[in-house]
Amino acid sequence: MDNKTILVGVNDVFFYTKLRDALKPQGFTLEKARTHGELADKAGALHPAAVVLNINDEGLDAFKALEALKSDARSKSIPILAFANHEEVDNWKRAQQLGVTKIVSRNEFSSRTLQLVQEVVGVGVGGATLAGPPPTTMGQA
Repeated sequence: MDNKTILVGVNDVFFYTKLRDALKPQGFTLEKARTHGELADKAGALHPAAVVLNINDEGLDAFKALEALKSDARSKSIPILAFANHEEVDNWKRAQQLGVTKIVSRNEFSSRTLQLVQEVVGVGVGGATLAGPPPTTMGQA
């Protein structure tokens, strides 16, 4: 896998730190976006391996970000890993309808950060490429 850039749409320092600590030792580069507009612009320009998006981030309109990503030919094929509060079923459904690759609870995201990112970018344990695109799933709470 040549492209190891992950675009992170999150303003929460805890989750950004969690991503950084899990991904940087594995050779991933993080690029941060704080607004839906910035996320869409950076996705089109950088074409990252994946986007990680906090659906509950009040400073970033995640649904506008998803709409922008999926309506732009430059970014529509980029896998998106999203996380949200597990109680917000409507947000999960809306995110799936807008084309998120995988959505998981905040708890699952915290406990399995590296594995989830590897899953959506198609990289298995030890860096082996996984066959086929990742499935769209609700994840486990």
